[in-house]
Amino acid sequence: MTCPRCFLVLIILLAWSASAARAQRPTPPPNPAPAASQSQAQPSPPPAQQQVPTIRSTVSLVHLVATATDRRHNFVTDLEKGDFKVLEDGVPQEIKLFGRETDLPLRIGLLLDTSNSIRPRLEFEQDAAIDFLTSVIRRNKDMAFLMTFDNEPEVIQDYTGDLSLLTGAIRKQRAGGGTALHDAIFRAAEKLTNPPAAKGPNQEVRRVMVVISDGDDNLSDHALSDAVELAIRAEASIYSVSTNTDWLATSGDMPRKMHLAPGDKVLQKFAEESGGRVFYPYKVEDLAESFVDIGTELRSQYFIAYSPTDAQVNGKYRRIQVDTTRKGLTVRTRKGYYATAAALTPSPAN
Repeated sequence: MTCPRCFLVLIILLAWSASAARAQRPTPPPNPAPAASQSQAQPSPPPAQQQVPTIRSTVSLVHLVATATDRRHNFVTDLEKGDFKVLEDGVPQEIKLFGRETDLPLRIGLLLDTSNSIRPRLEFEQDAAIDFLTSVIRRNKDMAFLMTFDNEPEVIQDYTGDLSLLTGAIRKQRAGGGTALHDAIFRAAEKLTNPPAAKGPNQEVRRVMVVISDGDDNLSDHALSDAVELAIRAEASIYSVSTNTDWLATSGDMPRKMHLAPGDKVLQKFAEESGGRVFYPYKVEDLAESFVDIGTELRSQYFIAYSPTDAQVNGKYRRIQVDTTRKGLTVRTRKGYYATAAALTPSPAN
């Protein structure tokens, strides 16, 4: 029979042996850092197939649309690139691109004065507007929107190529209220800044504004200069049709203004600064001929693009002058532009 004291001693010795064995066991090394941490510490080189993209510089271009006429105001459409000279702030510029712009889709803003001052001539305006659209809009290609203005401008019909929609909207208008002409020009220029693009790979369009009014303004929030500036920034040519028949001489082929009323001068400024034209019709028949001229002009123009020698994009206004070496001709285009990134179009790098 085993001694109880000896059994207790044996248990103590076994427990001590186990503790000593654990103390002598080596401590395992710490777990290695995750692969993500290792890659952060030592970034791996880029794959062999990854290449840095080649950056090619582009030259910014100023785009112009020019009309050439002879002494009898006939359109001249046979000029070549070498027949034109372009000056920016008096400095000669090299023409980079040139072409005859005869078929670009049109984006037209038609502005109809419906103020109280126009009431006796409203029907005259409506007939004029419908005649113009009928003669100019080409199905599935050109688009126009109708804006009226009295106390404030309002878009009556948005961009569409549907003549029936435009004609119906024009016929529904009634006269009344004040005149906010400058605001109307300003808002129409905003719409023409981003018009619907043309279909197909070439999405360029021709921006045109036609204003039928007596030129008076008594309610606008925007100044005349603001409206002119935004029209220039939108690259929109303004064709002004005066409904003021005072001081008109009706002898000859077309009526002529013997004296410009204040409103006539406003319409003239809009047209001249934007490269458009002003008309002073006496009756609807005269107006029809004027609109034939507008339609013909829009498809008898030249496209000119040049890279300005002053490449600074500083927002300043720069004067443009375009002449031709052929004697007896007059060239009409916009008078200038603001040197902003939006006004300078990058040309494709070769």
